[in-house]
Amino acid sequence: MAALPKVSVVGYPNAGKSTLVNRLSGRRDAVVHRQPGVTRDRKEVPVEWTGRTFSLVDTGGVDTADHRQMARQVRAQVETALGESALVLLVVDGAIGIGPGDEDLAQIVRRSKKPALLVVNKIDDFARVDLIHEFHALGMGDPVPVSALHGTGSGDLLDTIVGRLEEQGTRLDAAAVEEIGVAIVGRPNAGKSSLLNRLLGEERVIVSAEPGTTRDSIDTVLEAGGDNFRFVDTAGLRRPGRLRGEDIEYYSRVRALASLDRAQVALVVIDLTVGLTDYDLTIIDEATKRKCATAILLNKRDAAEPDRKDLEWRLVRKTALKPPFLATSAATGRGVGDILPLIRHLYGLYSAYLPTRELNRFLEEVKGAHSPPLVRGKQLKMYYVSQPHTAPPHIVVQVNNKGLLTRAYATFFENSLRERFGYHGCPLVIQFRGKRS
Repeated sequence: MAALPKVSVVGYPNAGKSTLVNRLSGRRDAVVHRQPGVTRDRKEVPVEWTGRTFSLVDTGGVDTADHRQMARQVRAQVETALGESALVLLVVDGAIGIGPGDEDLAQIVRRSKKPALLVVNKIDDFARVDLIHEFHALGMGDPVPVSALHGTGSGDLLDTIVGRLEEQGTRLDAAAVEEIGVAIVGRPNAGKSSLLNRLLGEERVIVSAEPGTTRDSIDTVLEAGGDNFRFVDTAGLRRPGRLRGEDIEYYSRVRALASLDRAQVALVVIDLTVGLTDYDLTIIDEATKRKCATAILLNKRDAAEPDRKDLEWRLVRKTALKPPFLATSAATGRGVGDILPLIRHLYGLYSAYLPTRELNRFLEEVKGAHSPPLVRGKQLKMYYVSQPHTAPPHIVVQVNNKGLLTRAYATFFENSLRERFGYHGCPLVIQFRGKRS
């Protein structure tokens, strides 16, 4: 299956690239904020238009006059995106006219020798569309006016993108590919981005000692061993009480948690030099609430070795999922090769269907090992168990009266089910159904 063709969106900081990506994709995947430089990594978003599909790549704003390390890393990400692109959209700010940064970026795009479109954004009043003519001076052909904020001209731009891709003979009829969604979450500076880069074998996301380097949730697709993994590197999760509604970190947190909603597997990264904290347990609980199969990556084992007995005791005591954990080092690569097999194992549990015969054999074992207690002189009777759904597994137990079910026995049943079928780290939906409630 051929990968979707990539259309990279590049421009000076605050030209409106992320707003344009959200407008063209019909989604709100890219973080938009009035502060310049919010986008740093490149983020891929699928776009479907008139039956054709391509991937739109949002990139960080490039200021060639900024020589700080972060700015150099952003530019490196943009240059990589240009190299992978079938088409480039150079976005400029029509409200302020041509700036020195626009001229530099036009040169960079021309040097890439990639087909390109010049998109003049923030033309909010098309009665003043004549403002775009000065942008001919950039030597990028006829400018395309749009207002990403209001959507004006976005349909025409999509028609132009599809037309240019088809002129090049690019295939736009790629069918949907089944993907395993993997959200990488954790506290700031736990090493999430470093682990992803090590796993991918490239500097796919920017890494810095500066906390909060990753601000958006960054999607990256990896094909390995016949499986397609969509990794989502997320911003470090901070305690919500320390954030304000207008902060970038607030929106980053919202995006990070939303990434769990569209993932089947969550990897919670813990900094071994700090140890397992109460807030790490809170993050694990967030993944559990959102029905993700969950594993713990104990990162930075090159700097500290995990106390496995203490970790096992705390994870078993504090979490319902009892997630498996893996010690890793993004710096040395130790343990990183075991991450994909662990994801496959969890996804296998998450999507597997248990035969009814096996489930009812288990039910007899449970009843034989520990009968339900008496409640007001009556006892719960369990007749039959089945699994009507997967992803996550949904187990239904037919009983005489679910009002006789105690919390302790429900917990015993779930723990027994996990032990019997190896459901450690996998969410379970267990429903007891009776003629009487």
